[in-house]
Amino acid sequence: MQEGALLVSSMVKHAKDVHSNSQIITIEENGPHIVTFGEAIERAEKFAAALSRLGIEKGDRIATFMWNNQRHFEAYVAVPSMGAVLHTLNVRLFPEQLAYTINHAEDKIIIVDDVLAPLLAKVLDQLTTVKTIIVAGSGDASILGETLRYEDLIEAEQAGFEWPELDERVGASMCYTSGTTGNPKGVVYSQRSIFLHSMAVTSGSSVACEERDRILVIVPMFHVNAWGLPFAALLSGASLVMPQMYLKGEQLVHIVAEHKVTLAGAVPTILNDFVNYANQSDADLSSLRFVLGGGSAVPIALSDAFEARVGIPITQGWGMTEVSPLGAIGLVPAGASKEEARHYRSMAGRVSPGVEMRVVGGDGTVLPNDGESVGEFEVRGPWVTASYYRDPDPDKFHDGWLRTGDVGTLDPLGYMRITDRTKDVIKSGGEWISSVQLENEVMAHPGVYEAAVIAVPDDRWQERPLVAIVRAPDSKVTAQELFDFLTPRVAKWWLPERWCFVDAIPKTSVGKFDKKVLRAHYGDGQLDVETVSDSSRS
Repeated sequence: MQEGALLVSSMVKHAKDVHSNSQIITIEENGPHIVTFGEAIERAEKFAAALSRLGIEKGDRIATFMWNNQRHFEAYVAVPSMGAVLHTLNVRLFPEQLAYTINHAEDKIIIVDDVLAPLLAKVLDQLTTVKTIIVAGSGDASILGETLRYEDLIEAEQAGFEWPELDERVGASMCYTSGTTGNPKGVVYSQRSIFLHSMAVTSGSSVACEERDRILVIVPMFHVNAWGLPFAALLSGASLVMPQMYLKGEQLVHIVAEHKVTLAGAVPTILNDFVNYANQSDADLSSLRFVLGGGSAVPIALSDAFEARVGIPITQGWGMTEVSPLGAIGLVPAGASKEEARHYRSMAGRVSPGVEMRVVGGDGTVLPNDGESVGEFEVRGPWVTASYYRDPDPDKFHDGWLRTGDVGTLDPLGYMRITDRTKDVIKSGGEWISSVQLENEVMAHPGVYEAAVIAVPDDRWQERPLVAIVRAPDSKVTAQELFDFLTPRVAKWWLPERWCFVDAIPKTSVGKFDKKVLRAHYGDGQLDVETVSDSSRS
């Protein structure tokens, strides 16, 4: 058989030759800005030429500090195709973490949206390797000092930049973990891994995106390549709808209705906000055919509410920065009844083709896929990282497998049920309580908007669960009512005595519950904890 390197530039060439009329729709304050793939790729070629004139060579890191928009997509095309490495910076990181990731990656150039210039300015004096800052947009960015303008660079170049031949195993893009413990860790995605991951995303065993789709890219492009959706669009020709910073439920509902979005993916927090607004609106959301939820567990009650309003349930997926991120997706098996389908949707997902998954006990023993044996999930595959960038961290790897930190079971059909994170599991009286399952059951109550469960010290039982609640709008639900609601739904010894009501649950930079912060708030006495007596528990 013939051989050919699996490169991002091959995907770009395919999109230019076959899908040049597909669109990129960027939501702006004064209305949508629309360009075709052909136009965007031509601009990306010019941008690559400009980067070359600025001295960028193969392997150099080029950072983006941008929202989801057309220019960010052009950087996705240009930087890896010319052999440099695209480093997408998380705009929600604390300044010290942002500076750390830029310096650790040794970025040479940063491309920044004009509206984000004030955030980048906070760390400018800490950066040690950045030579040039390129501003995307015409807004005032004088706070950054001497800069170049993105549009000026493109205007000065000719189209037709010739993409170089590359080794498919060299780096194409990189992303840092959200860093809930210690400094963020860098993951470098190879040309080959991006190509293979993109094929997996477009397959019928995943989201099956194709040319007739319009994908609303809600997941930030700084987070695991926006779950691979922009790259998958290059292969499939699916049009992209880029919402920039307009991510509130009301805004997203109107975007879906106006632009006839067919496919979207987001974390549960955003999907919860979306469906809550949709229930107050008569917006036509019938164009949606597939919605992927990930980043953290999708409560089955949220999926049910979504199906009741939109007509389709949320399909749950599982992944990590280290897994590019596709590791599992909760498509329902053939022949499943309606109730069985609901059961499978409540799980983290079914192991995706191309990824191997196993469950390992505390003693290192590989456990059976029986849906009952509980251990830590480990994964390996051609788009799973083999190491962190300039950070060996051997404890994260076991015999060539990546340790995920997720705990749960794997059934004979390859469905994952995650019961907890290794750092979040609650050990009460020598037995394990799943914080994830408790959260799902509590959030099934209509008076609850969000719920997070953490372990807190207990004199008698070592640890017990504390439930932090954000009430739904106009809800006055009490701790006792929630305790009573839980009573028939979980084991008696799981029932939480400790409850608190908060305005918002702390979240990480990518929208996950930040239980580290919640535990710190409890330790500092910042939570107003109520106790519900449970005299029946022994």
